[in-house]
Amino acid sequence: MRYISFKPWKRKAAAPEHVWERPSWHCRACGHAWPCAPARATLAGEPDRVSLAMYMWGNLDRAVADLPCRSPAELHHRFVAWTHAENEPRNT
Repeated sequence: MRYISFKPWKRKAAAPEHVWERPSWHCRACGHAWPCAPARATLAGEPDRVSLAMYMWGNLDRAVADLPCRSPAELHHRFVAWTHAENEPRNT
């Protein structure tokens, strides 16, 4: 009779999520300004672009309060402007 040795299953450490840290609005995982590139890639997978833009507008609202020294244009570009799809077909 052959015995099979048991090796306990080891859970792999989960990769840290690319989420914001308030009040600095830096990514908890990589330390870059949030939304960092990995966070944008994840968020851009959202099929409902309107919901994505509304979510990011909410984050923009909180970031404006947390980062009063940043220009509104910079924060708008960082949080909202990228959510608009560039090559969407237009109805003409």
